[in-house]
Amino acid sequence: MMLRTIKFPKLLYSYLTTEMLAPFFASFLIMNSVFFLVKLIPFLNVVLELEIGFSDFVRLFLYLFPNMFLYSMPMAAMMGVIIGFTRLASDTEILAFKASGISLYQIVPPVILVSAFIALLTGYFSISLIPKAEISMKQLMFQLAKEKIDKGIKEHQFTEALGDLVVFVDSINPDTGEWQNVWVSDMRGQINPIITMAQSGTMNAEIDNMRVNITLKNGSLHRPDERRSQIISFAQYTINIPLQPPTVLDGEDVTLLSTGSMTLRQLQETATSVGRDTPNGRECLVQFHKRLVLPVGCFILSLLGLPLGLQAGPGRKGRGIPLGLGFFILYYLLFTLAKISAEESSSSVLLAMWVPNVIFLTITAYFIRQAANERTIIPEKIKDYWLFIYDKLVSPYLQKVKTILIKEVKKKSSDQLSAKNSPTVQNLASNQFSSNYLTEGTIHGNVKSHVYHIPGCDFYYCKHCTIEFKNVEVAEQSGFEPCRFCKPLLAKFKDAKK
Repeated sequence: MMLRTIKFPKLLYSYLTTEMLAPFFASFLIMNSVFFLVKLIPFLNVVLELEIGFSDFVRLFLYLFPNMFLYSMPMAAMMGVIIGFTRLASDTEILAFKASGISLYQIVPPVILVSAFIALLTGYFSISLIPKAEISMKQLMFQLAKEKIDKGIKEHQFTEALGDLVVFVDSINPDTGEWQNVWVSDMRGQINPIITMAQSGTMNAEIDNMRVNITLKNGSLHRPDERRSQIISFAQYTINIPLQPPTVLDGEDVTLLSTGSMTLRQLQETATSVGRDTPNGRECLVQFHKRLVLPVGCFILSLLGLPLGLQAGPGRKGRGIPLGLGFFILYYLLFTLAKISAEESSSSVLLAMWVPNVIFLTITAYFIRQAANERTIIPEKIKDYWLFIYDKLVSPYLQKVKTILIKEVKKKSSDQLSAKNSPTVQNLASNQFSSNYLTEGTIHGNVKSHVYHIPGCDFYYCKHCTIEFKNVEVAEQSGFEPCRFCKPLLAKFKDAKK
């Protein structure tokens, strides 16, 4: 018994992969450039205040990119698939594939492979690089702020770089950085300053605890008070100093540890320790599921690009890109609502966070099935329903607005020109009566939907009915079909004509 080996059409798969990856990289570059410009303005405020050099500026911005990739990669992947298959459909290559016996389901594997690769890359950024980048950025910003303070402390000068703390140093050892003859005025939460004098002192930074300390040796502390003053002598005294240089970037204080800096294991452990139903516990669980939901969402959105890209074709407008943007915005709206619901309600965090992916996976599977069966992704019944609502509610309102505009234009132009020679009035009038110039009793045809309407149909005077036929036979010979509202009336109409 011989084992049958599965042969993959490598040439076809490589060709489709190239068609998707080329627009993906272009979209990825454009989107990250836009995100870069959006982040640049608030970022420059911190850079200028801390007097950051070019190398540190590049390092800080590189730490921001993993978080940006979490949102730019799904969008770029979706656009890459849409643009690639839009081009293939417009150039009739998809039609050539079908004529060669290649079905849509045989085209899906390379899309799955490309989508899975980009989703795994997004997951790597989300799970591994984002926490590391955030911690590195916090540490670098903390170190830069500490260096800003160090540079501000000079010999024989009162240094106000520490906010409510004023430091005077008589001399600084250039080798060890130790201060000699130190004077400190502490106004934090005080009406009268607390004066501290010491023979020597040093300043050090605890990066793990995000804290700057001043250690003074062999001195005295003077606490003035209206009723009772205090003088305390000490061998060693430590002052904890909050950072005063700007460390808030994009609304977040980068010197504070947050859930974004934790690994998945740390998030689970923290949620368990503080209580999974507490606000802090739910915040940790939301961050945990967010790291997993968005990469899976990237995979689903990339697959959704396949049926959206196939909406193009010869003689048809490519609507995949605007539809893709709409679905992308809808996905993140649902994700935001799910995140808020998980944080503020008592519902299950797991269920709430994964609802958007379940909804979009269902939509994607349905759209791919419709495209494989060569049907429109939106059913005809829904289209007819919305068309009925448009013609019944929206179209009459627009007609009234146009009528009012025509009257206003006629009124204004009558003082200068006659209505007969006014091109503005003629253009508006032709738009107003675009469907009323057709002969009463004939068959009215809609040139966009290729359906016709018989007298008595609600859509007989539809907006796009710009062609008329002598009878039903001529309309059907021209490739037009009766609308679903005309079909019940068609038999009676034919009998009346006889």
